Amino acid sequence: MAILKRKWLIPFLLLMGLSVLGAVFPVTDRFNDTSSLDSGDIAWMLTAAGLVLLMTPGLSFFYAGMVRYKNVISTMLQSFIALGLISLLWVFIGFSIAFGDSIGGEGTGIFGNPLTFFMFNDVGFGANEAFAATIPFALFALFQLKFAIITPALITGAFAERIRFSAFLLFISLFSIFIYGPLAHMTWHPNGLFRNWGVLDFAGGTVVHISAGLAALAGALYLGRRKYVAGETKPYNIPFVILGTGMLWFGWFGFNGGSALAADSIATLAFLNTNTASAAAMLSWIFFDGIRGRKPSALGACIGAVVGLVAITPAAGFVTVGQSILIGSVSSIISNIAVHIKSRSGVDDTLDVFPCHGIGGISGMIFTGIFAKDVGLIYGNTETFKYHIIALVLVSIFAFFGSYFLYYITDKIIPIRVNSLQEEEGLDISQHQEQASDNGITEVSPVNEGLSRAS
Repeated sequence: MAILKRKWLIPFLLLMGLSVLGAVFPVTDRFNDTSSLDSGDIAWMLTAAGLVLLMTPGLSFFYAGMVRYKNVISTMLQSFIALGLISLLWVFIGFSIAFGDSIGGEGTGIFGNPLTFFMFNDVGFGANEAFAATIPFALFALFQLKFAIITPALITGAFAERIRFSAFLLFISLFSIFIYGPLAHMTWHPNGLFRNWGVLDFAGGTVVHISAGLAALAGALYLGRRKYVAGETKPYNIPFVILGTGMLWFGWFGFNGGSALAADSIATLAFLNTNTASAAAMLSWIFFDGIRGRKPSALGACIGAVVGLVAITPAAGFVTVGQSILIGSVSSIISNIAVHIKSRSGVDDTLDVFPCHGIGGISGMIFTGIFAKDVGLIYGNTETFKYHIIALVLVSIFAFFGSYFLYYITDKIIPIRVNSLQEEEGLDISQHQEQASDNGITEVSPVNEGLSRAS
């Protein structure tokens, strides 16, 4: 018990200290002009923010259905806990790093000043026209929060079944500050480096999916392969995967449609392209499996649908519906092949986060550079495509090596991987002293129970 008290004392005291600071911190609102606000846009963006939030619980079901029975709760909680941790981190400094005043020259912003909107100071209920003219600035911040929540949650699928929960909390905090925040600033801030290059990312293909995919690959390599136990390699619950996919698909309409930041024709186009690309990708995945001699599976259909959602994300408001079919179909085939290649390698990316989200985001970013209306490669404009490729290389290097370094730092502070006995016992028991079901699960031994309580 003393070990547990010491381990959780620092984060508890930190939370209490920040709570007190928040209660007395003087909050101002220099963006208090409400004259340009539009009730229709506000209603849509409140809805879209709620839809995007739903994606994180959906992701928890999607991931949990594919792991082994003894790791279901730990896998779901790794996604779900991000709703709490990242929400508070966003209020403290996360939003400032992503959307605060650029540190550096105009047009070359990489990192936002953490004090710009510290404790949501100046994040009020009037419009900040630099970001969105017809909705309250606080609503813009809340909508962007949902992207910051799901990005580290996506990474969890790569190191599922073997990461220590306390180390996981530290890692996603560091990732949000030092990887996600700068990428959001470079891509979406008016003074951001990539934005001023003309790099297009409508709803997070680069900021969310490529960063999460490369961080997932780094995590799989850093933590190493899982310890397998005979007879325990089958997915726990395929209906969970189907349920999670449905929640993700539904929530993605807010993810992409809401990124128009208004209830307008662009939001409608993004909504249409989102559904169409996912439909094409789902069918493409199972048809391609059939060509390779596999039966059409529910798991394949669900993964394919998610890949389509990922691939259309950066392009959703920039391409035609016909182009979205091609983007979804081709990206699905590419990710299907990538999953097959990964399965033959020594990389244990548990739930294929890099082949699906990383590769899907990369293909979507490239397709955006090709098809984006008026500025894409097919319109004779080479500049946009050129800078997309340059940004892709830079983001990949930054997200992979930056994340690998953060895993290393985390491991030095808190051992990042559970020991072999805890892994064999399962993270549900060893990390949380809970289990998803009594069916087929034996009582833990006194030795393993002692290890669990000390973990």
